[in-house]
Amino acid sequence: MAHFPGHGSHRPDDVVIGPLDLPARVDEALAVQAVAFGLGADEVAVRRQIVLRHMTCRGARALGATTADGRLVGFVYGMPNDRTHWWSTVVEPYLRARGHEDWLDDSFVITELHVHPGHQNRGIGRALITAITDTAAEPRSILSAIDTDSPARGLYHSLGYVDLARQVLFPSAPKPYAVMGAPLPLRRRAGGAR
Repeated sequence: MAHFPGHGSHRPDDVVIGPLDLPARVDEALAVQAVAFGLGADEVAVRRQIVLRHMTCRGARALGATTADGRLVGFVYGMPNDRTHWWSTVVEPYLRARGHEDWLDDSFVITELHVHPGHQNRGIGRALITAITDTAAEPRSILSAIDTDSPARGLYHSLGYVDLARQVLFPSAPKPYAVMGAPLPLRRRAGGAR
């Protein structure tokens, strides 16, 4: 487990990155996602079922970021990519059109990564994604993120992710996404810091 001291205006509690029993703590995780991603109660209810279904998939695993008092302030989960899963079927034509369809094979997909806004910009997201991908057997990782110039996309670029397809439209999503991929292990900051 890794420890990351907090910064900023909040009490500098240590945040511990470690295994997360996501099905058991799904409501806590989705509360973090709701605040970080601006989700309403209806969307959280839908995502709850999706998360629980995903965690039954082969190789699915999750990590959490918890404070010293056990409060979940961030989480990541993912799994080896499966071309038959909904996400893959949506992004496949976009990747194929750009000559990147092979990224759907032998890749570890980051399904969700969220950090509570009160704990962002402290290296927690970076620690979560590097820790989960460091345990992947696959040689590369893929993910999707809203296709805008955001701190999340900046983080992914700094870790070595590149745009494989942009302006990807998911049914019912109001904004287009970018599909990004990176070789594993992910790039570290100079000096080995996470």
